Amino acid sequence: MAQQNDFAEVLEVAAEAGHILLENGAEISRVEDIMGRIASCYGVDSGNFFVLSNGIFTTGQGSKITKSGGQTATYANVEFIPLRSIQLSKVVAVNRLSYDIAAGRTTLAEARERLQRIRQTAPKPIWEQMLGSALGAAGFCAVFGGGWADCLAALVVGLLLMVFVLGVTSRYLSKIVGSIGNALAATLLCIGFWRVGFGASLPNVIIGAIMPLIPGVPFVNGVRDLANSDYLAGFTRLTDAMLSFFCIAVGVSLAFIFDGQLYGGMISLGGMTVSPDTAHLLWQALAAFIGTAAFAVLFGVDREHYVASGFIGAVGWVLYLLLVRWAGATPTAATLAAATLVCLLSRMAAVPYRSPAQVFLLCGIFPLVPGAGIFWFTYYLTDGRFDLSSHSGWAAVKIAIAIVLGIILAMELPQRLFSHSRTAH
Repeated sequence: MAQQNDFAEVLEVAAEAGHILLENGAEISRVEDIMGRIASCYGVDSGNFFVLSNGIFTTGQGSKITKSGGQTATYANVEFIPLRSIQLSKVVAVNRLSYDIAAGRTTLAEARERLQRIRQTAPKPIWEQMLGSALGAAGFCAVFGGGWADCLAALVVGLLLMVFVLGVTSRYLSKIVGSIGNALAATLLCIGFWRVGFGASLPNVIIGAIMPLIPGVPFVNGVRDLANSDYLAGFTRLTDAMLSFFCIAVGVSLAFIFDGQLYGGMISLGGMTVSPDTAHLLWQALAAFIGTAAFAVLFGVDREHYVASGFIGAVGWVLYLLLVRWAGATPTAATLAAATLVCLLSRMAAVPYRSPAQVFLLCGIFPLVPGAGIFWFTYYLTDGRFDLSSHSGWAAVKIAIAIVLGIILAMELPQRLFSHSRTAH
């Protein structure tokens, strides 16, 4: 099969696979690995692939080719790949295709046809995206201390936020303006509901509502790219994540400023509160499960992975709470341990599900993301309380660093500890 394929066609198929992977949130090392695997399995060992965060350079040289009057044939292609809405189900599908190719079960023509079907896969239905945003906001509102009334308010805001994202942001606004607009709309809705008595704790409702906006994919992928020594791509993606965090902060700040101008003063918030209604470990585990599974919906994960994703997120969050509440660990140390566990569980789940560990890691890490720290940093900064703002900001940075270290530590472990084959990871 390998010698019968034109090397240019092989590299085109490899480039198509890389394009689908990169635009749907795959990490750089996976894109390069799968492109190389496809080329090698179809008999082209001279392909060279240089993958950036938003582009792929593909070159190749065919030896002993009878075409072109006996001259050596060459191939070169450069593609710019903007990051669009994430559909991790496509990453899983291309990953599985690459192993079918490696096993000799797929011809080049069949591979090209399957890639076209994968590319044309429709996103999640609108109702499912709206449900995911609503449940994600409600679940994480409870995770960060909200009561039942707060969770209900966050659920409604999450639902309306997705309507705004699908109807306005994705159609008419650029990425930066859209990110600011999303955070502004979510915060204004939260404030409006709070002023009419819908929701008891405004901070918890806002934190839950903005969680669906957190840039988890560029943050986690940036960390993994750095761990794989892809420094350029890693720093680029982390910069993209930091820009998104900044846009969220701007949107939240503008909402408080607008409300202050309208009502004659900044809303006075006394600090983070934890409702006893949802503080029990069982409720926290359930909230983390629902919130994480909801993010699996937003990231376009296959439905068969919802339960596993939610379970991994819940286990990581329960470990964090156990270490903080009963072991006396600091939030930073507890986050480090929980992030490591989430990453390990993600690598373990990758084997039976024949899916990249990234699918479970991107969703499962969200309960540990310092959403509360980001909110309080923004609020105190807007209110002019710079000492409290710097304290909250530094606490959020330490949590983020702990997540980074936890992922790196877990990814350094050899794959043979999780499986004797590489059929999934």
